Amino acid sequence: MAGRYEYKVVELREGLLGGKMSGDKLEKVLNEHAREGWQLKAITAVEVKGRMGPGGVEGILVTLERATA
Repeated sequence: MAGRYEYKVVELREGLLGGKMSGDKLEKVLNEHAREGWQLKAITAVEVKGRMGPGGVEGILVTLERATA
């Protein structure tokens, strides 16, 4: 029987990381999820739409994967 997986997509914006996005902050987020069994599958750069106005904010979508029981 083939393994089964579940996925989680985490949206990270500069503001959610406490200012400018950095490798250290991304590493911290990835390690927090890794402790719960999540493994990095993909990172996608996106323009995240703000709640007010037409402008967007640079951000990333982090796709995580883990095996299910």
